[in-house]
Amino acid sequence: MTGASSGIGEAIAQALAAEGMAVLLAARRKDRLEQLAAKIEAAGGRARVCQTDVTNEDDVICLFHAANNEFARLDLLVNCAGIADATPTDELSLARWREMVDVNLTSAFLCAREALRMMKPQKRGRIINVASISAKMPRENSIAYTSTKFALEGMTRSLALDGRPFGITASVIHPGATVTELVPHMAGRPATDSMQASEVAAVVALIAALPDETNLLEATILPIGQPFLGRG
Repeated sequence: MTGASSGIGEAIAQALAAEGMAVLLAARRKDRLEQLAAKIEAAGGRARVCQTDVTNEDDVICLFHAANNEFARLDLLVNCAGIADATPTDELSLARWREMVDVNLTSAFLCAREALRMMKPQKRGRIINVASISAKMPRENSIAYTSTKFALEGMTRSLALDGRPFGITASVIHPGATVTELVPHMAGRPATDSMQASEVAAVVALIAALPDETNLLEATILPIGQPFLGRG
């Protein structure tokens, strides 16, 4: 799983390991991955580490070679690598735009492509993409982030269609306000206005536990106080 070094990705890795899955942890920060692997194994789980820049095609290919060498199969890919941005549109540089697309979208494509190459011969597998509530309703000054999350939802639907003849499912999760390093100001909010990463992880674990013949294509999880629904 990607983006495993912190936040929602870290919580998902722990949740999957607690359900008995062997997890391969991928991110750029090897020290954080090793700390997480040690925590998972101390709790009785199984984890391996593969330092990966998911925007680098060669790194991604190496990641899936590692998965094949370690486990000889791939049952689940969770794409959770991502960065946020709040730059006004008229101030956003092309370099920053491209960085957002590479991290939030291209990385998911590269990983999904390699996952399909492993899963097709198995005739089974799951891909779960972690997007954002911004794919449903954007906030101001977030054009790069919003665009990548909308695109990730489209990618998921395309993957679900392409994978269907091979027993491969694809799902997308849209978390609302969640306490992570990505948005540290969430930590001071009341429980009704922000979630813990473990709550998002529970939804991913639920999807992963579904029978092979069943898929939850899309899910939105948000704190009940988040101003998303309703009319003025």
